[in-house]
Amino acid sequence: MEILTSLSQISAAEWDACACPETADGGRPEDPFTTHRFLMALEDSGSVGPGTGWHPQYLVARQRGTILAVAPLYAKTHSQGEYIFDHNWGNAYERAGGRYYPKLQIAVPFTPATGRRFLARPGAEVTGLAALVQGAVEIAARNRLSSVHVTFCTEAEAKAGADMGLMRRVTQQFHWENRGYADFDAFLADLSSRKRKTIRKERAAAQGFGGVIRHHTGDGLRPGHWDAFWRFYQDTGARKWGTPYLTRAFFDCAQETLREDMLLVLAERDGRPVAGALNFIGRNRLYGRYWGCIEDHPCLHFELCYYQAIDHAITHGLATVEAGAQGAHKLARGYLPVATNSLHWIADPGLRGAVEKYLRAEREAVEEEIEVLTDYGPFRRVMTEET
Repeated sequence: MEILTSLSQISAAEWDACACPETADGGRPEDPFTTHRFLMALEDSGSVGPGTGWHPQYLVARQRGTILAVAPLYAKTHSQGEYIFDHNWGNAYERAGGRYYPKLQIAVPFTPATGRRFLARPGAEVTGLAALVQGAVEIAARNRLSSVHVTFCTEAEAKAGADMGLMRRVTQQFHWENRGYADFDAFLADLSSRKRKTIRKERAAAQGFGGVIRHHTGDGLRPGHWDAFWRFYQDTGARKWGTPYLTRAFFDCAQETLREDMLLVLAERDGRPVAGALNFIGRNRLYGRYWGCIEDHPCLHFELCYYQAIDHAITHGLATVEAGAQGAHKLARGYLPVATNSLHWIADPGLRGAVEKYLRAEREAVEEEIEVLTDYGPFRRVMTEET
């Protein structure tokens, strides 16, 4: 097992052969977040690394000199930017005299999007996952670290990790699913009459803000767009997290290496952007990531973040829109609850036992909440409902 303190120590071709082998056909990765270019942009921009609490420790598993599997591993000195909250675990452990930080985190920083975290070459998935799990746990144990966490992994990875003795955690998000809709009106036709009318009113209110809404992606993105979006991002980040996670330089790096992976939706009034939503584009999914504004307009947040994303997904034949972490308000807008998974290893037997008991109860509660919220969703209960 090899540890890399920078992704510059491995070529993009070697990393991506494990992270996104599906791109061999020339298409998009399943998601862009574990690609060499995305993780390198975080490094190059100073969004991770010294002073951030995210210290790269990328894992590389080799077999007879050939890279078999890799994982985006970080040593963490806090629990910010993860979206799977373990602050209470750390606080309890430290009150009892333990040292929770640093810990190890296999994750994509600041990105609550489900995807593969144990990245293996095709055919080596089982062997690669086992090697990476064992390697991460051994590193933590050897260095007397409190824990290892794997966040927003796939369901298959969660099951495999649980079989290896890791603790499985289930949380939830809200995703929109494309049922083969021809257009937005076809989606609305699937909703109850009341919800359909509400969405139409919201869209009309938002689109009456006095300007135009434009989509920018690929070569349609210009460096100047990021000056405007940085103002939006700073405002939202300051209100939500205190300090924005991404640096201004990240957006410059993204312009160079990630513009084909991004969709920027801007609301412009009198030729000036006043609000925007940044999405990332996967092979079959659109990932809503950041939103912000410098002017408040009724329902413009819903329009840019949720309805424009649905429009884009329908137009481009994408199956799913992931709208990010939390937000039960998404339910009324056609985004239904889905389970998300993470894995956890804790060294201390006492803390491990307490967390394991908590996770069992939490899983039951989340499963029940998903069932209840789905029943309260906006879709018609029977096809014969009056429209």
